[in-house]
Amino acid sequence: MINLIESSLNNQASLEEAFSKSVRCSLDNQKIFTQWMTEHEKLLRHIITGFEAKPAIQDELFQEIALNIWRALPKFRQDASVKTFVARIAHNVLATHVAKAVKTVKADQDLSSISQEAEKDHTHPTPYQSLNQSQRQQKLLAAIRLLKLEQQQVITLALEGMSYQEVAEVLSITTNLVGVRLQRAKSALAQILEAT
Repeated sequence: MINLIESSLNNQASLEEAFSKSVRCSLDNQKIFTQWMTEHEKLLRHIITGFEAKPAIQDELFQEIALNIWRALPKFRQDASVKTFVARIAHNVLATHVAKAVKTVKADQDLSSISQEAEKDHTHPTPYQSLNQSQRQQKLLAAIRLLKLEQQQVITLALEGMSYQEVAEVLSITTNLVGVRLQRAKSALAQILEAT
């Protein structure tokens, strides 16, 4: 009987200790999550803006990314920087978002406007060159959204100041492939911006 009582008390103490550890871990995770989101909110918002134009959907994507970061936090092994870890999660969410959008919406191009742009005299500054800074940024973001997903990913991260190595870690590709994709993205982006 005494053994049974001691065993019961030990089990209760073990349960209380496990619960206490769980609460401490949860509080630690909450502090880390809050710190990460504070430090990397601007990065995440810039990445999202590179993939989605509508502010309401941008906010939804930010919330989805935040939720995925929270869920992935216990799995963070510190084999990459926090910036890379957070950016990788954001890009996974955004890649899924873009893939769904491509399946449901087909972009229509107005061929008459394309031919009119091609006929313009190229000795004058392009419309893109004559825009103010804010308008240029909006135009650049719109052009980035027209790129292939793999090009959107590398150009968006590069514009955020990430090195080839960091981009490679985020996208799980080689640094050489980052260079190739970035070069193709720049070329495609230049063509899109010249046409506008």
